[in-house]
Amino acid sequence: MMSSPHHRIHRRSDFQRTLSLGVRTRTRDLDVHRLTPAQRWPDRSRSELALGGGPWLGMIVSKKVGNSVVRHRVARRIRAAFASAILPSEAQAYYVVRARPSSALRSSNELADQLRKALAPR
Repeated sequence: MMSSPHHRIHRRSDFQRTLSLGVRTRTRDLDVHRLTPAQRWPDRSRSELALGGGPWLGMIVSKKVGNSVVRHRVARRIRAAFASAILPSEAQAYYVVRARPSSALRSSNELADQLRKALAPR
């Protein structure tokens, strides 16, 4: 669903807003922050919010995870898992996924399971 680079968070302000206002879910190797349109724009109506497109994904994979090859491998795995795990009902939301250093030791399936768990509706 979400493989386009146009649906990635690039602006610092969007990262900061999602990290500070979004709901955080932690797994063993990932921290997932979810910011819904209602949280992002509390003064807008539902019809205005439906026009935004998305979902929007931002990733934080620091140097603590490993060298550039390892970091990019982890980021690719997270992107692929996110594309398969995202629900259509959450398509308007912003997500920031922070990979912990232990994420480099996990397989693609393990990261996908953790991401699915973190994205599951509560």
